[in-house]
Amino acid sequence: MFDVSIKKAFRRHEKKMSPLSDMPDGTLTGGFSNFPKTRDRLSPEELEAASRQEFGKLKASRFNSFIPFEGKIVGFNSYTQKFLVLESELLDLFNAGVIENNLPGIAEIHPDFFFELKKNEFIIEDNTDELQKVKDLRNATDFNEKRYELVINPTMNCNFKCWYCYESHIKGSKMDSETMLKIINHIDHVIENQPELEELDISWFGGEPMLYFDHVIKPIVKHAYEKCQEHGIEFTSDFTTNGYLVKEEMIPFFQKYNINSFQITLDGEKEKHNTVRYTANKKGSYDSIIKNIKLLVKGERVVSVRVNYVEETLDKIENIIEDFKDLTEEEKSYMMVSFHNVWQDSGPHVEKLEKVVTNFWRNDFYTNSFFNTMDSLRSSCYADKKNHATINYDGEVFKCTARNFDEDGVEGKMTDEGKIQWNEKFDKRMNSKFKNSPCLSCRIQPICNGGCSQQALEQEGLDYCVVEDSGLQKDEVIMARFKQILESQIVRRARLVKKINKELIGA
Repeated sequence: MFDVSIKKAFRRHEKKMSPLSDMPDGTLTGGFSNFPKTRDRLSPEELEAASRQEFGKLKASRFNSFIPFEGKIVGFNSYTQKFLVLESELLDLFNAGVIENNLPGIAEIHPDFFFELKKNEFIIEDNTDELQKVKDLRNATDFNEKRYELVINPTMNCNFKCWYCYESHIKGSKMDSETMLKIINHIDHVIENQPELEELDISWFGGEPMLYFDHVIKPIVKHAYEKCQEHGIEFTSDFTTNGYLVKEEMIPFFQKYNINSFQITLDGEKEKHNTVRYTANKKGSYDSIIKNIKLLVKGERVVSVRVNYVEETLDKIENIIEDFKDLTEEEKSYMMVSFHNVWQDSGPHVEKLEKVVTNFWRNDFYTNSFFNTMDSLRSSCYADKKNHATINYDGEVFKCTARNFDEDGVEGKMTDEGKIQWNEKFDKRMNSKFKNSPCLSCRIQPICNGGCSQQALEQEGLDYCVVEDSGLQKDEVIMARFKQILESQIVRRARLVKKINKELIGA
């Protein structure tokens, strides 16, 4: 059993735990307030079983992290993605249980603490194979037969020439009618030959897909939508676009055919953006893009505003807030603002970015950055998934869209009947995970898992860490997520108070 002095110390501190408890929508609530008086969550029989160590042999999860923060300890389990906020004495109790190989003994001293640790899988059965749990989660996500994701590039041409773009823009490139027919046949083949299929999503990419909205996009969307309706399959579609060519008359089409979401990029506030994203005649594009984002959200289409930045961009980036001040809170709810460091920059400039993200939250914008929402396992890249294909304007089949669409990257061919004949690169991609040695013992493996399959292929045979190689530390990733949760709760409570006060004044 535990040392008597440890027991006495923990009886003095038995109320000092503040869990961030799970809510139905997957968010987390809680703060640093003292835990209520210890509740008898464990029955007398369970307490007796704990004293006799009849819970079975337990061990600490290898996915645990404990990080000091403002006089407290933030505990995080990367598999369950649950946080606990603790007094340091409770961490001492946990560590004593680990060292003395007596985790069930915690239940005698602080049953409530024991309950939270076990419920949130900070402590688990000794025979649990945690690596296999991660593999099972990956298989459930990446080999899901209920959803098919198709990415289509109508063209590799673009009306902008952004300096950091990795793509080779091909003037005059346009999907012809023969390739369009193959795609339509492919959609039919998928729907008719995958009995478990429940959802079909078409993502439009490029190049700039809106260049061929009428010629390519509309006929394929109409066919896919009607075919899905015939077979009771949910159809959705989305765009990655610079937003410059969006027109008001397109909105009813988007609404009718479930084209629900758009990713549109800004390169900082107006002055900075217009030095990067301009038309052929050097005309700035910022005002037109802002206008079109507003058209979309007013039409109840979700817009992910991707803000690309380098360090100096962050100094004025909050000016963007002013450009959307005429939107209502409801209209803003259709926007998500995310921040992404341009790959040529030395970022990610965490401290500066955290202040920016916080200010956007406090101005009623839903926002994040890539490192506080990292979840490469449950929300893996579409290229990681078996039930996915990217079809280029010329009919060549790829997986990854974040690399050039050249011959070396081709992973399959489409037949006239719409079947895809995958080559050996596809098989190699689908078997690329769980081969990087550092990942197999990493405490944040369930939220990172070595990044995407493209990163795994490019680092084949090497020991690598996508977090540390990007200039971050693992604790920074965890705490960025934690701080965003706290900030979101502050904002939600402020909005609730504002709503109540408004209703009281109205009454």
